[in-house]
Amino acid sequence: MSRPALTAVFVAFLLTSSGAKPNGKNKKPKQVVPAIECDMWAGKISLPEFIVKCPANCRETKEKVYGTGVFASISSICNAAIHSGVITNSGGKVIVMKMAGQAIYKGSFANGVRSLCLPNWRESFSVSVGKPKKGVIYASTLVFVLSRSTTVKTDPSYSTVSPATDPSSTAALPTTTHVTTPIATAPPITTSATPRVTVSKVREAGSSYPYFSSVARQSQSAQGKGPTQAFRGSSVYANRFSPRTNTAGVHRPETVIMIRRQPHVSSASVFSRVHPQSERKQHTAQSNPTFARRYWPHPAYARPDGFSGTRRPTVLDPRPDNTEYEHWLYNSGQYPPEPEAHTPPSDTRHTRDCEVDIAFLMDGSWSIGKRRFKIQKDFLVEVSQVINVGVAGPMMGIIQYGDDPVTEFSLKRFSSSKDLKPAISKIVQKGGLSNVGKALSYINKHFFSDANGNRGGAPNVAVVLVDGWPTDKVEEASRLARESGINIFFVTIEGPDENEKQNVMETNFVDKAVCRTNGFFSLSISSWFALRKEVQSLVKRVCDTDRLVCSKTCLNANDIAFVIDGSSSVGTGNFRTVLQFVANVTQEFEISDTDTRVGIIQYTYEQRLEFTFGQHNNKADLLNAIKRINYWSGGTSTGAAITYAADQLFSKSKPNKRKIMIVITDGRSYDDVRAPALAVHRKGVIAYSIGIAWAIQDELEYIATDPDRDHSFFVDEFDNLYKYVPKIIHNICNEFNSQPRN
Repeated sequence: MSRPALTAVFVAFLLTSSGAKPNGKNKKPKQVVPAIECDMWAGKISLPEFIVKCPANCRETKEKVYGTGVFASISSICNAAIHSGVITNSGGKVIVMKMAGQAIYKGSFANGVRSLCLPNWRESFSVSVGKPKKGVIYASTLVFVLSRSTTVKTDPSYSTVSPATDPSSTAALPTTTHVTTPIATAPPITTSATPRVTVSKVREAGSSYPYFSSVARQSQSAQGKGPTQAFRGSSVYANRFSPRTNTAGVHRPETVIMIRRQPHVSSASVFSRVHPQSERKQHTAQSNPTFARRYWPHPAYARPDGFSGTRRPTVLDPRPDNTEYEHWLYNSGQYPPEPEAHTPPSDTRHTRDCEVDIAFLMDGSWSIGKRRFKIQKDFLVEVSQVINVGVAGPMMGIIQYGDDPVTEFSLKRFSSSKDLKPAISKIVQKGGLSNVGKALSYINKHFFSDANGNRGGAPNVAVVLVDGWPTDKVEEASRLARESGINIFFVTIEGPDENEKQNVMETNFVDKAVCRTNGFFSLSISSWFALRKEVQSLVKRVCDTDRLVCSKTCLNANDIAFVIDGSSSVGTGNFRTVLQFVANVTQEFEISDTDTRVGIIQYTYEQRLEFTFGQHNNKADLLNAIKRINYWSGGTSTGAAITYAADQLFSKSKPNKRKIMIVITDGRSYDDVRAPALAVHRKGVIAYSIGIAWAIQDELEYIATDPDRDHSFFVDEFDNLYKYVPKIIHNICNEFNSQPRN
């Protein structure tokens, strides 16, 4: 064979062999594992099964985990993996598999991560070691669940230069259709055929209204938009023209953008009804400097038609919170009449057996205006008539808040709906800011007291009516109120829109305030004129006592079993010290058949039921029964005593009670404590162990619920037991209050 032929053969061999490995197999593509942060929820990723890489030190982030083994999808993936032992705190790869939601997610403490219990959730997931399954290639990029957007219809016949149509705009604002029905003729208003570009300007209210000197409410304008429609809201009445003070010092921009909302059928725009569409004027901050102000800053003002006049004295003007155009309508006699007040018949289906103590917190701030304040009073009158106030049913009091809260009348002031009606009608607006947090703190400390008519056995309910949003923070005051057993409802009227949320002092203020975030305790109403339609709905909710779960607190929602060592090593004197400790702990709880119940077992080699749950249903009888317990003496079988407590006490516990066991021992048990303790843990019993003198630390930790540091205590001598009473009460309440609020 010639040299050229050999060269060609050699080159062909190289070309055919370069695409394969020596063993003839193609190279396997490398698995790409996307990295995630410690706080990534499983629910945020829409894939049914995927592999991810967790970073190191996730355990220090304290991200919430719900469940054990099977986790709720709102759990942190990485912290759930650490809790399960799939990875360590140094991070690593994790395979996540989605599954159906669970009814009960049990909490536990493992691998340095505390998981919490959760009643139910719509989706679950499990984690496993992050080694890819054979033959399976997982997605190299994650697909995330998109936030739900609001679908809004647009009016194709309307044309203007706005962020929605301007090519230079970075954000598009949707518009909704608007129906107009001209019925009258208004003063001559000049129209402009040229679309106007967006104008943004910060405007301050006049110095004569100091509460509104910091922020002007946003107004909106565009071609074909009447002056009343230039403002946020569904009608002249429902528009809220005042500035609302933001203590953070942020001004609300007066963005002149056409945003049209669907009006309520019973409150169509007054301007649309009195002025033909062809004669509308495009109002902007520049064309009418006074127009965006909700309150008149000075007696002299400019009318919409361009000539000036003098406004009546404020005391004679029943509508100082409306625009110049509304003022002209009122003076000319064309202002539509007030909606006719009516008292609906009482619906006894909702109020039968409705024994609740209700505090209504009404908004008296300047931002609401006099007209809306009257609507608020009419609403409360209707509620008082429907709810059928009486000593055998609901009792009702009212607090008005502004800068500071003021009790208009307490729970015990009126004992019938008939007496309430004129009292509510006479309430005078106080003015000021919308300090809801201060008002919630006030009712917690002062309103629900025996002196004000609080009945004790009736659930406490606080219904907060708020115009827009609060001007102070509500989270801490609400938490303390909830922990005191107050069921907080929020009725938000004309809440912040997307453009206004940046000026709200506390984001998600409703969820931070209400009893539970499941939607039952909150009502969002788009217009003040839709408020009265919610009377029946609100009454039905506040009277549904089975769902007023915040009435249950850490002090009134327990079945507590004391398991007391009565062995010979304790002695008579020390046994009396133990009983005093039990009495001191019991003294802190609210005792009754419907509140906290207490049972006691004394044990040696054998067990004796001193009394069971519900046998003593008031605190005095219970404390006397504790004092009468006689010392037994004998051996120490702690494990058998725990099993006896499960059979004789916790088997008879009520479903809505938290089961708590407090074991007190002074020495080593003659039998095994691990299996009995694990059995009661699995039944949902929260176990505390208190060891004295010769008690064994390992046994105390086996008995106690995780984490041990919160549930297991050691005392060097009996006389120091009293020091641990506050610690045990604090831990019981802290665990109760840390439960999820959904």
